[in-house]
Amino acid sequence: MKSDPIADDFYEKYTKFIDTFGARPSGSPTLERAIDHMVDLTLDTSFNDVWTENVTVPHWERGYESLTMTLPYTRNISILGLGPSVPTPAAGMTAEVIVVNSFSELEANYNDAEGKIVLFNAHFTTYEETVKYRRNCAIAAAKQGAVAALVRSITPFSLYTPHTGSVLYENGITKIPAAAITLEDADYIQRIYNRGNKILVHLKMLNNFTLKESRNVIIDLKGKETPDKMVIVSGHIDSWDVGTGAIDDGGGMMISWFVPVILKYLNLRPKRTIRCVLWTSEEPGYIGAASYIKRHANEINNIEFVMESDSGTFEPLGLEVAGSQDLKCLMADILKLTAPIDKLKDANNITGTDIELFINLGIPGASLLTKDDQYMWFHHTPADTLTAQNKSNVVNCAAFWAALAYVVADLPFDIPR
Repeated sequence: MKSDPIADDFYEKYTKFIDTFGARPSGSPTLERAIDHMVDLTLDTSFNDVWTENVTVPHWERGYESLTMTLPYTRNISILGLGPSVPTPAAGMTAEVIVVNSFSELEANYNDAEGKIVLFNAHFTTYEETVKYRRNCAIAAAKQGAVAALVRSITPFSLYTPHTGSVLYENGITKIPAAAITLEDADYIQRIYNRGNKILVHLKMLNNFTLKESRNVIIDLKGKETPDKMVIVSGHIDSWDVGTGAIDDGGGMMISWFVPVILKYLNLRPKRTIRCVLWTSEEPGYIGAASYIKRHANEINNIEFVMESDSGTFEPLGLEVAGSQDLKCLMADILKLTAPIDKLKDANNITGTDIELFINLGIPGASLLTKDDQYMWFHHTPADTLTAQNKSNVVNCAAFWAALAYVVADLPFDIPR
């Protein structure tokens, strides 16, 4: 791409952030240093309207973890524990494995699960459809008396890469250890299971869970006419503990930070306030966003539009929009200004991002739509690094995001709900 001083400086800030801090798990000292850095980076631009708000967050520390097949063959199997999985006993556990392809298959064969480890080998269709096996594997297996749960990584593609992510527990149901394995090992175990062989494994996971204090970062570019009304742009600053969080969500966080900073630099102040929020603790379940909504309950009706980038800063295509039909028509007209980045995806039920909480309150919003066909290859893995990113794409995402936020915040009429 043609060199541009502003683009080069922005991309250097992004890459330096990722290289300096790497993985930023919820509640970790590294995350808090990263938050301090983003505040200082904002102040360095002579942007003084920046502050943080405390949030109590979960902090799950991954300890030693291993999975070894002992029957019918001896083989080490790569795993990534799912946060906030409970640990195994200190010495680990040895148990037989059964394989199911769905929750209904487990329920139909519930007598087989008692005292065993259940492997959910559900093949990827879409993230929204398949992620339920990662989130609910421990609950479903424990209900049938299983002692641990394994899940086929939630991805359509693998180079022997396990994918971590959140697992849920339910009050009144025994909490059991849960981990993800690679597609290759899931297929391997399935083949052995189909042959009728008894599969015995030794699982060891030494994890720890505590509560810590973290912070949301908030930056305001005050509106020149109706500063009490606002458009929120956002991304989350935390990441999983594997990889460096360059895609999820370092890029989305940085392009959202860029919006008020570049508009102030260009002396462009829209009618409404543009508020940038760098959410903390998204990965454990939208903790930062939920805290923000509770703390700012008296301002919720003043939020006219909410934007979040959390699907990777790949080639920008347009927007995924949730709201009324009038809103979608309006956004389609606005996107004509940013052609060829002008695709509009209708998404009344945006899932998987912090803004889902705002959408559920009836606030219209949009997620950045990118050419993310390879996003799930890297999602929640050690491969989530800057090597998977492209400077031109990241810079174009930043430019599109800033332009769109400005136009929406400067509209001469109220945004339809």
